[in-house]
Amino acid sequence: QVQLVESGGGLVQAGGSLRLSCAASGRTFSTYVMTWFRQVPGKEREFVAALNWSGGNTYYADSVKGRFTISRDNAKNTVYLRMNSLKPEDTAVYYCAASSRLVVHTRPSEYDYWGQGTQVTVSS
Repeated sequence: QVQLVESGGGLVQAGGSLRLSCAASGRTFSTYVMTWFRQVPGKEREFVAALNWSGGNTYYADSVKGRFTISRDNAKNTVYLRMNSLKPEDTAVYYCAASSRLVVHTRPSEYDYWGQGTQVTVSS
């Protein structure tokens, strides 16, 4: 099994920045893809960004491309999401997810492990 713990959420004004962290532990050797999703009450969980752990390839939703950056620290077994130029519409609970599948998927049902979520609130 894999355990994921997110941190770094908080309240920030529009135009500001935050960096989220997702620390992975357990049987991470079987995990190939790390992904960030976000969810607003009443809406479906939305794909944000993904990282292929082995190859380092990154993928972004169009809504965050150019503003968000996903990265990794192999020594710390941690994935980060740096969020710049934040907008009020970025307000959501952000979740870290891991998958043992070989390719990146944007559907939440394709992921095996989830963190508890961290709240990001962007004020106007």
